Amino acid sequence: MARKDIVVLGAGIVGLCVALHLQKRGRAVALVDRRGAAEETSFGNAGLIQREGVFPYGFPHDFGALARYALNRTIDAHYHPSALPRLAPFLWQYWHHSRPGRHAEVARLYARLIEHCVTEHEALVAEAGAADLIVRGGWMKVFRTARERDHRFAEAEGWKKDFGVEHVKLDARGLQEAEPYLAPVLAGAIHWTQPIRTLDPNALGQAYLRRFEALGGEFFQGNATTLAAEGEGWRLRTARGPLEAGAAVVALGPWSDVLTRALGYELPLAVKRGYHMHYRAAGEAVLNHPILDVEGGYFMGPMRRGIRLTTGAEFALRDAIRTPVQLGRAEPIARDLFPLAERLDNEPWMGARPCTPDMLPIIGPAPRHANLWFAFGHAHHGLTLAAVTGRLIAEMVTGEAPLVDPQPYAAGRFAR
Repeated sequence: MARKDIVVLGAGIVGLCVALHLQKRGRAVALVDRRGAAEETSFGNAGLIQREGVFPYGFPHDFGALARYALNRTIDAHYHPSALPRLAPFLWQYWHHSRPGRHAEVARLYARLIEHCVTEHEALVAEAGAADLIVRGGWMKVFRTARERDHRFAEAEGWKKDFGVEHVKLDARGLQEAEPYLAPVLAGAIHWTQPIRTLDPNALGQAYLRRFEALGGEFFQGNATTLAAEGEGWRLRTARGPLEAGAAVVALGPWSDVLTRALGYELPLAVKRGYHMHYRAAGEAVLNHPILDVEGGYFMGPMRRGIRLTTGAEFALRDAIRTPVQLGRAEPIARDLFPLAERLDNEPWMGARPCTPDMLPIIGPAPRHANLWFAFGHAHHGLTLAAVTGRLIAEMVTGEAPLVDPQPYAAGRFAR
């Protein structure tokens, strides 16, 4: 039987960072996942570490957008009608927290985490020897109309003033100079200059795993749902036999509620599903920066494998059948904007982003269990906030002064 100080359940990017930070602080750590490291949701994100992402993605409040989404034909959002009865309570709360005044309050709390996202990842990247996986230079929001461009320019100025988010405004000519292979149909762009990105999210996760193991941490394959209290600690089954630990961290992403519900917690966790596909760039075409086509509702970014086309949010039950209709809608529009050649994947990839209705992650101690910690609910910013979350959990577990006040992210705001 293996015995450890602490077990981290879930080897996505958040769990990897939690385990690595704990191991760095001298704890004997077991990292447990039913698959390998960074093979689920952390495999297929847009690869951005979003220093500009101070406002988590909210639910629209203007009637026009709501009417478009109701028709269920857009690229940036799609829903399964059969899932709406189950999702309605969550969506109602999410809409409430997205109201402008409340959304601004959420952003002030969210920004405390976001402001550290690049520096914390850079520290782990350096330790893991993964600098070849990181590209600096930011990313761009591109606009098809002057109206949308000017609105977003003004918004960006507010973010710079309130949160220190740096950016460069580009008109149509400036954008064409920066991205000469984009079709000349755009009115301009915002170039967010502070974010960094990875060329391969899965490879970055593997690099963090290797660093964790080099420090003495151990990876076990096992099912987190076998976790059970054992005296003052925890016990679960793994492929290598029973594992005991004095403490446990739940970092299971979109599956976190399966375990927390079994432990008696009713946390309002839902998912936004997303899809991606890789393409070869036609001829000599090069995409220098990742871009979000704001009006188009899709994202394109250069990755090791090719140009990754990523969709927006699909509101569905986590384990429902895959329906990559947004990808089908986005592909012809993306091809018109940038010369994409053939698809490089046999089928679209799908992942599920774990979301809370107030858009803040759940980070901190479990309210009713000693030696149990939560680290999930990061929605679109799992990669972005993984290193910050890992450090914050490790500091709380070891009794260090935390990087930021963890209270706003505590599970107690939901737990009953």
